[in-house]
Amino acid sequence: MKEVRVIELFAGVGGFRVGLDRADADFYKTIWANQWEPATKVQHAAMVYEKNFGKGSVVNDDINQVKTEDIPNHDMLVGGFPCQDYSVATTLSNSKGIEGKKGVLWWSIYRILKEKGANRPEIVFLENVDRLLLSPASQRGRDFAIILECLNELGYIVEWRVINAAEYAMPQKRRRTYIVGYKKDGIIGKSFTKPEDWVFHSGIFAKAFPVLIEENLPALRKIKLSDNKKDRLVDITNEFNKNNKLHPFEKSGVMLDGIAYTVATIPSCDEKQMTIRDVMVEPEEVPEEFYVPEEQIERWKYFKGAKRVPRTKKNGIQYVFSEGGMEFPDSIDKPSRTIITSEGGKSPDRCRHIIIDQTGRYRRLVPAELEGLNMFPKDHTKLEGVDNGKRAFLMGNALVCGIVTKVGKELESRLKR
Repeated sequence: MKEVRVIELFAGVGGFRVGLDRADADFYKTIWANQWEPATKVQHAAMVYEKNFGKGSVVNDDINQVKTEDIPNHDMLVGGFPCQDYSVATTLSNSKGIEGKKGVLWWSIYRILKEKGANRPEIVFLENVDRLLLSPASQRGRDFAIILECLNELGYIVEWRVINAAEYAMPQKRRRTYIVGYKKDGIIGKSFTKPEDWVFHSGIFAKAFPVLIEENLPALRKIKLSDNKKDRLVDITNEFNKNNKLHPFEKSGVMLDGIAYTVATIPSCDEKQMTIRDVMVEPEEVPEEFYVPEEQIERWKYFKGAKRVPRTKKNGIQYVFSEGGMEFPDSIDKPSRTIITSEGGKSPDRCRHIIIDQTGRYRRLVPAELEGLNMFPKDHTKLEGVDNGKRAFLMGNALVCGIVTKVGKELESRLKR
């Protein structure tokens, strides 16, 4: 392939696009993108996307209402879809059987892939939270099994990896599930080897994100997704890990012909570790509002510190609320903790970062630093009408672009052969 036409779903502020452009902007051509946030009137993420990639670069409509024929044919579909309820109550021929108010967002991906038919993309590259492998809590692994079976039905081989970006030298401890599917009869699918070899040596993730390999490879656990020959998705919904006794999926694995092979792996990386210090801006770029008033320091220490607090439930039962202590202030010589959507708040909070900068004063992280921790270009989210709190929120919802770049480079090396 000389170039890959990409569409980006649930695009946010364009993390997949940034990552793929860095891998090779001449090879990866994003030809269509969709971003829609149903819970807000002002579509900040779409505004930022268009600011960076040009007017008309993103369709700001509910993907459930977008017709498949209005989406151009493409070679790769990418997206960070929300983790919700993916179950089905009946056969998919009856779309009303889909459960979960936001679960339909996975089914939008499935619908696009299915309706594209012979024109469905060579590659599917997706991102989700790490708990996807254990969702829902009452039937662990069922949702992921449904996703695997959907892609199996459509003719894809699938591999997955739970990746903590900091374990591969990136500046944030952000753990996410990454999924790559490729057509069985496509360029990469035809080169597929044995599952053990693919997971540890020759697969996309094995090459992009190496793992420790001992003399004897650990055996992969084999999981048959369903025995049902007709309504496999319904069968998975109702029967997969029904007694909830299993922890079905480990953080690495592949799926071929409806059978998953999975194993726990240990990251291996000898690159120089990036840290908060590497993305810090100069003091003159920090607005005064980000510096913590002296009178608030003790409050910050309290939230970060260990606690054992007696509490009483509404029914009168007493208990002790306890939590361990956290580093205070956050070390700038380590990767950051996971950036969350509330990072931009001003008040003392256990989950927000607080550092001592070059001036010797305590302060919160500024938006440009949050962008750096996700490996976006500086001021990617800077735009009139998007305040600092919203910029932080957008970064809390984003992915680490460096992960996408590594996968993109490895995919390119296979697709160009």
